[in-house]
Amino acid sequence: MSAAFEHPDVVLCPGGPMLLRGDHVVEDADGVRHRTTRAVTAVCRCDKSASFPWCDGTHKVLPDRLRPA
Repeated sequence: MSAAFEHPDVVLCPGGPMLLRGDHVVEDADGVRHRTTRAVTAVCRCDKSASFPWCDGTHKVLPDRLRPA
């Protein structure tokens, strides 16, 4: 595997967030753009986070049927 693919920029965690590695801009449903500020950033996919668009771990307390695929 080449060095370019050892650490993908985007990883979808089953039942959890989308992890972004590096610099990204995330646009929320209202069109507001948010720049990532960490080496790895967790983006909410369950739409229940109190700090949306960022993941706050809320998906962990949701029933399986409400967790993202």
